[in-house]
Amino acid sequence: MRVENSFVPVEGVGEKTERRLWEAGVTEWHDYAGQRPRGVGATTASRIESYVDEALDRLADDDASYFDRTFPGSHRWRLYESFREDVCFFDIETTGLSEVRDDVTTVTFHRGDETTTLVHGRDLTREAIREQFDEAALLCTFNGGRFDVPFLETSFDLDVTTPHLDLMHVCRRLDLTGGLKPIERELGIDRDGPDISGRDAVRLWREYEAGDETALDRLVSYNRDDTVNLRRLADVVCRRLHRRTPLDDDVSLLTDVDV
Repeated sequence: MRVENSFVPVEGVGEKTERRLWEAGVTEWHDYAGQRPRGVGATTASRIESYVDEALDRLADDDASYFDRTFPGSHRWRLYESFREDVCFFDIETTGLSEVRDDVTTVTFHRGDETTTLVHGRDLTREAIREQFDEAALLCTFNGGRFDVPFLETSFDLDVTTPHLDLMHVCRRLDLTGGLKPIERELGIDRDGPDISGRDAVRLWREYEAGDETALDRLVSYNRDDTVNLRRLADVVCRRLHRRTPLDDDVSLLTDVDV
């Protein structure tokens, strides 16, 4: 599912009307061409035409922020495939749960074929974080809306404005609840590194501060596994949501992903 297949951002178009468009053969914007399928009123048809005209220009400009603003929250997952090559997956590790009292220890970013980890006291700076976010069309996290983003904003005096897809909410649409690791296990997503917890991550940081460099290596490996696996999770859950639509037989999505 891509933004080009979507009509729900249009005022007056809900899932039923969108489905009616798809069933009439209007499966993407270019198919619309001013036609008015049965059951779509003149006012709604005019709104669709106006939206398509603007959306085509916005997509040509890779303006993910426009679609982030116009798509209903429950359908924002559709941005993923359209901007997949320019998504920045990221995850943070901290010394605790309070962005006021605790510190960010490591942040890993995964974009394209590159994975970068920034470490507190070394290269973890406001400017380095800002650079990663500014270069991305879309951010992707698990529970980042409640934790990672506000923690970074408070700790580094940031205002994160890049569109953000929180996979925790996407998973809930598929009745996948709980933390990241249980969901990964349920979906058959493996990890390369050791299975450690957030509590272990705090302990490893304390051991590193006490002089154990191998503890930092383990912490970074854990943080990187969390981050890289977000791409696999996003591929799987967005494909499963796509399969719930009438477009499954007509629109190819992530055909290289084993789900």
